[in-house]
Amino acid sequence: MEQDQAFVEYVVKAIVNNSDAVKTTRVIDERGVLITLDVDPSDMGYVIGRHGQTARSLRTLLKIVGAKNNARVNLKINEPAGSTHAHRFSQTQQAAMNDDVDTSAVDNLNI
Repeated sequence: MEQDQAFVEYVVKAIVNNSDAVKTTRVIDERGVLITLDVDPSDMGYVIGRHGQTARSLRTLLKIVGAKNNARVNLKINEPAGSTHAHRFSQTQQAAMNDDVDTSAVDNLNI
């Protein structure tokens, strides 16, 4: 296991209740390293944090670990099936998502 992947597992296992359910995968491509994190559905709130602060902090620290090893490292947190995380949008945002977008101005462009 690489140092960046081990770092993510160590930190996440320390903040969740079901540490046995923490799983990470590491993939390297042309854009850098992608670490995908899977946790128990009941632990998503701990990993994301209030307003995403914990996830943002974890990503920041992971970028520092990557920079130390001359690698660009990103973190993807998979939302598990059955998660109790609810997406919250204002009524205006919900209406905007449900409205059809008028693309008539750009439909006939030959790009």
